[in-house]
Amino acid sequence: MEIILKAKNINKSYPGVTALDNVNFNVYKGKVNVLVGENGAGKSTLMKILAGVEKETSGELVLQDRVLNINSTKDAEKNSIGIIHQELNLFPNLSVHENIFMGHEIFNYFIINKNKQKEITQKLMNKLNQKIKPDDLVETLRIGQQQIVEIAKALAKNTKILIMDEPSSALSKNEVAVLYSVIEELKKEGVSIIYISHKLEEIMKIGDVITILRDSKFICEELIAKVNISWITEKMVGMKNFESVNTTNLTVGKNIIEANSIFLKKKNSEELILDNVSFNSKAGEILSLYGLMGSGRTELLEVIMGLNHNFHGSIKLENKKLKKSSIAKRISDGIVLVPEDRQGQGLIQCLSILSNILLSKISKGFRGFYLDSKKESEIVKKSIDYLGIKVSSYNNLITSLSGGNQQKVVVAKALETEPKLLMLDEPTRGIDIGAKQEIFYIMKKLSEKGISIIFVSSEIKEVLAVADRVLVLAKGKITKELKNMEITEDNLVKYSQG
Repeated sequence: MEIILKAKNINKSYPGVTALDNVNFNVYKGKVNVLVGENGAGKSTLMKILAGVEKETSGELVLQDRVLNINSTKDAEKNSIGIIHQELNLFPNLSVHENIFMGHEIFNYFIINKNKQKEITQKLMNKLNQKIKPDDLVETLRIGQQQIVEIAKALAKNTKILIMDEPSSALSKNEVAVLYSVIEELKKEGVSIIYISHKLEEIMKIGDVITILRDSKFICEELIAKVNISWITEKMVGMKNFESVNTTNLTVGKNIIEANSIFLKKKNSEELILDNVSFNSKAGEILSLYGLMGSGRTELLEVIMGLNHNFHGSIKLENKKLKKSSIAKRISDGIVLVPEDRQGQGLIQCLSILSNILLSKISKGFRGFYLDSKKESEIVKKSIDYLGIKVSSYNNLITSLSGGNQQKVVVAKALETEPKLLMLDEPTRGIDIGAKQEIFYIMKKLSEKGISIIFVSSEIKEVLAVADRVLVLAKGKITKELKNMEITEDNLVKYSQG
């Protein structure tokens, strides 16, 4: 196999933190080069260096025996290196074609040639087997479709080394199949893929070579054909699978939330998103909502949270009927949601870790007309210790944290509202197996304090490890309630098909 790009002895340091410690990484031409490791292992930092977003402290990048000096994303693009970031980097108020050609527009003299941009965008969407139109506004697309637009952005630049950071994390099963076929086509064209994913089954399916980082250091490189999932997991974190946190002798309390005959239609359509959904969730239990993309899981959480008022039916909190009120009122009632899109809806990127944690209770942090900085520090230190957030200083920007630790900050912010009902929508999306296990322990610890937890996940193994009870949804309906020994992989697959 031909090595097209080498990262040699790469070091990257931030104040108080070593993000990369003498890391070596080979990229093989026309192959899927998988890079794995826990959150905080240095994967994204290394990719940012290759893509020109960050500059290495020391070390060198060698492209086909030529030493590169990459100081910007433009430098990376000139060397045919492109990146699809884990977190979406789109302009919601612009069209699909405007997003795809942002920064490298096609001009006809001094005027943007929109017709040409639309033509190329349509070809890209056809290649990706998507019905997305060039003039569609990005804000009207769901998360999975927005991820497809990100992929199209990279393909439009005709890159030869394409970095994909968790590209399938928000995609449906059909969209993932399209992604795999696109990767195969790119390999045939000689494009080298650097693929970061926490889905180990996915890695085994599409990867050619795997490189593992741990604690900011290079651990090993091996052919995918020679390894298995247990080997990868042990090299990453020393654990073979999720440790179950659910218990057979669960003691639950009273009903916290009760939904009766919830109906929800699609906007400007008679098609039902939620079709006569009724359920309850009790104090001290972890209730999982399991279903395929489009089953209505997220929409059900949004109805309970007050994000969508266009439903029919009733919702009771501790046996008291809730009005169709604002999100702020829902929070004051004791309901809080940790959203699937932590970057767009859970965090404010330009604020510190401290400010993000305290967003939900800033009104309680005043002393007269001034913020009580001593009280703020005490609250944040307590949250950091309780949730095990790995941070050198809570005054650092939230973007300085790994994905897993950012997710813990979103949970910390939610807990500062002192909720009775904590809803988590795909809380482990884009974080590693070790961080996932920590999130599970946190959920169990919170349920033992009497908080009712509703947990949405697309990963069957997560549901098996966490859920005390499962409601399986398909096409907007609850098809089955599973308890105890009924919670099996076969049952989850069977009833999620509708």
